Amino acid sequence: MTDKSRDIALRLEKVGRVFDGHHALADIDLAVERGEIIALVGHSGCGKSTLLRIIAGVETASHGRVTIDGREVDGKSFVEPEARGVGFVFQDYALFPHLSVRDNVLFGLKSRPRGEAMAAMADVVRRVGIEHLVERFPHTLSGGEQQRVALARALAPRPAIILMDEPFSNLDSSLREKVRDETLSLLRSFGATAIMVTHDPEEALSTGDRVVLLREGRIAQAGSPYDLHDRPVDPYVAEFFCTFNKIAGIVDDDGTVVTPIGNFARRENLGAGTDVTVFIRPQSVMLSPDRGGLKGEIEQRIFRGATEQVTVRIEGFADPLKAIVTERLPDGITTVGVEFKPDTTLVF
Repeated sequence: MTDKSRDIALRLEKVGRVFDGHHALADIDLAVERGEIIALVGHSGCGKSTLLRIIAGVETASHGRVTIDGREVDGKSFVEPEARGVGFVFQDYALFPHLSVRDNVLFGLKSRPRGEAMAAMADVVRRVGIEHLVERFPHTLSGGEQQRVALARALAPRPAIILMDEPFSNLDSSLREKVRDETLSLLRSFGATAIMVTHDPEEALSTGDRVVLLREGRIAQAGSPYDLHDRPVDPYVAEFFCTFNKIAGIVDDDGTVVTPIGNFARRENLGAGTDVTVFIRPQSVMLSPDRGGLKGEIEQRIFRGATEQVTVRIEGFADPLKAIVTERLPDGITTVGVEFKPDTTLVF
């Protein structure tokens, strides 16, 4: 075994799952490095939770192979969930209501000698910051406290990998970001390997060392958050993470993309005469009161505090453009100059 292979905590090879002739998952190939946090994202029904259940052993793959720390757990042989060394944090936390916080954390350590289990429990509750809660019961805890207890229970046995299924979805928006940041900090302090399922594009980009986007049971794209945001492989990936202004264009003889609102340098090796669509993020649309660039008539302004969304109509172009600006435009202004940030457009 090479050094590189020893760094792989989880490997999925051509993993698929078929339900009544429907491919919920098809040919999933993924290698997760030790200590890596993967954000698994996609629309409802794309196969995220099914993939998590296969890794955990709650579901069996129809075909393919799953290895954890180099040991096959699904494929020609099957290892039961409790013997896989996998921790699971459920969407509803699944704490035992009749057990105290201490006993909830100890539950995953019941196979160890009592003294060793107590020491491991004490260490993890201290590091997670819930020492003051150990005598309490789940129903007396806030959502954020329950989430930390669920994480402590998953971390206590020091599993090879932790699986988290929408772990922050039950939290209020005011608490969600704080708990998410604390959780990521804890996972990294433990050197934990984790896969976190989410349906929230922003959450995926802000949490994962790598982001894996599923589409209809297949990996649409996997890479760093910057890869998926800045270099999407197709329009589906692009629009999953952002709402775009879309402008039809055609590739000129010199490779320039010609559109009704101006010319753009092409991003792909496309031949002259190719029909393309230019994708422009609202954040890449620049508006100026001095009317430099294209002339735009303001149709709508929506104030969002730190930003403002402005809808602008350009003469000769049927669809209005949406811009998100950080510098507030003067009150009462109706006409602006419209330009686009260079090298931020996508061409498909």
